[in-house]
Amino acid sequence: MSHSDLFSLAGRTALITGANTGIGQGMAVALAEAGADIVAVARSSTDDTAKLISATGRRFYSIEADLASASHTGEIVRQAVEHLGAVDILVNNAGIIRRNDALEFSESDWDAVMNVNLKTAFFLCQAAARHMLERGRGGKIINIASMLSFQGGIRVVSYTASKSGLAGMTRLLANEWAAKGINVNAIAPGYITTNNTTALRNDETRNREILGRIPAARWGKPDDLAGAAVFLASRASDYVHGTVLPVDGGWLAR
Repeated sequence: MSHSDLFSLAGRTALITGANTGIGQGMAVALAEAGADIVAVARSSTDDTAKLISATGRRFYSIEADLASASHTGEIVRQAVEHLGAVDILVNNAGIIRRNDALEFSESDWDAVMNVNLKTAFFLCQAAARHMLERGRGGKIINIASMLSFQGGIRVVSYTASKSGLAGMTRLLANEWAAKGINVNAIAPGYITTNNTTALRNDETRNREILGRIPAARWGKPDDLAGAAVFLASRASDYVHGTVLPVDGGWLAR
C-alpha cells in the first residue's frame, strides 16, 4: 500500500452532522474529495453542500433532523445505511452555543446546548458503532471538540461543559471500542470563521484580543480542518485512538 493510499476514502461513506455550512460543510467536501460518499445531517437546507459534493463526483444524501433530541439517532443511521449502504465514518460536528454570565445563565440554555453538543453526539456514536460492529468492518468516529475542551472560557458555561464532556467521552469510547476496530478521536478547532463565532468577530475588543494570542495571526477557515478530518477518517490513523487533535493556529501553545 502506498502512502497516498493510506489517505484514500474510496468506497467509504461518511455521515456528518451540521454539514449545511461552516466547519461541517468544509469537512464534508474534504472527505468527498478523498473519495467518500456523504450523508449530510442538518435541520436546514443542505443544497449548497450538495452542489459542492456533486462537483467531486461522489454520492450525496441529505437527512433533515433536529438534533436537539437524541430520539432520532437510530433512524438517522438507518436512513444513511438504507440510501448509501453503510456508515463507515461518523463526524459529530453539529453544535450550538448560548452566551450569558454564569450568574444569569438559564436552565433552558444549559439544556439546549448539552442536548445537542453532548447527549445527541453520544447516541449517534452508539448507533453508528452498533452498525459498524454488526457489519464487521469497524469504522472511524470523529467528534468535534473545541479550545474549551481544554480551557474555561467566559460567558459560555454550557458550551464549555459540553465540549469538555465530549473530550472525555471520546477517550472513554476509544477505551471500549479500540479493540473492536472502531477508532474514536476528536478534532478541537481553534477560532474559526463560522456562524458560532460571529459575535466574537463583531466585538472589536474580543476580536483584537483573540488575534493577539494566535501565533498564526489569523482566524482559521473551515478548510484548515480538511487535513485533520481526512487523516482521522482514513487508514492513516488506524493506530490513533482517544486523541483530541487541536487545529488552532498555535493558540494552545501560546
